[in-house]
Amino acid sequence: MAQGTDDEFTAFVNERGDMLLRIAYALAGNQHGAEDLLQNALAKAYARWPRIRGDAEPYVRRILYHDQVSGWRRRSRRPEVPVAVLPERTTGADSGDQTDLRLLLRDALRTLPPRQRAVLTLRYLEDLTVEQTATALGCGTGTVASQTSRALAKLRRLVPALDDVVSEVNR
Repeated sequence: MAQGTDDEFTAFVNERGDMLLRIAYALAGNQHGAEDLLQNALAKAYARWPRIRGDAEPYVRRILYHDQVSGWRRRSRRPEVPVAVLPERTTGADSGDQTDLRLLLRDALRTLPPRQRAVLTLRYLEDLTVEQTATALGCGTGTVASQTSRALAKLRRLVPALDDVVSEVNR
């Protein structure tokens, strides 16, 4: 590619890279997986840069979502490996220490099935509508609604302190 094109791509990565890494982290659940996911997405975007340069961010986000879901599908064919049970902790909104709650929530998010995790990432981290989420994932709006409901119910079961936080926010 021409130097000007390389400079445009570099500027895009410098400007939007941190946000894209946060999205990748939400999808992958760990720093190394997020970095790999983003690096692969950026490599694919670079190959198509002349065509996508005007609207690159949505293209890279779609790559992130699709690559992560594809990875989940490949891994789902392998035997399931049990993980340690989440520790019981009593952390409420009034405790003043949200670190434990954030760690519990992060661990609980890792237990969600792939589609539920992707739906929550799109809906609440990306702040997309149900329709936009359905388009990004290539499914119907009913699927987005049901997956969101199931994911939130599971998170509430795994991290009961979330109900305290939601109650505080809604007051």
